[in-house]
Amino acid sequence: MAMALGPRGKGRSRRPISDINVTPMVDVMLVLLIIFMVTAPLLTSGVKVDLPKTEASPIKGDDQPISISVDAQGRIWIQDTEITLDALVPKLQAIMGQKPDTRIFIRGDKGIEYGKVMEVMGTLGAAGFSKVALVTDMKTPSGPGRKGAR
Repeated sequence: MAMALGPRGKGRSRRPISDINVTPMVDVMLVLLIIFMVTAPLLTSGVKVDLPKTEASPIKGDDQPISISVDAQGRIWIQDTEITLDALVPKLQAIMGQKPDTRIFIRGDKGIEYGKVMEVMGTLGAAGFSKVALVTDMKTPSGPGRKGAR
């Protein structure tokens, strides 16, 4: 425990300092912040999709989008849940009931036929979902691509 060392004299004694040392708490908070910053993007979507590459710029947005994936076998996923094309719209309407302006990102495997991804987009457009975007990898001259929405 730290002690306050004041001037010595009559009636003066050493008293403990009652201040809290916040340095260890700040250190722990910074470590937790770094851990969450690294793991949060990894938790966004769990379906393995090999995205095509593009040079378009990323879309800016504040809200958390809903991710729909079409994997290499043509299966459709909402986040980590497999779903059929017929059940896609009712499920999205149930999810987005309170927030109809939520963005929807479609991630299509580059090996899948173009028509399957367009079928999903057409189904969403016909149901009235207007904020739909395709997700691709960024083309870079050197190194692996960065992920972004178009």
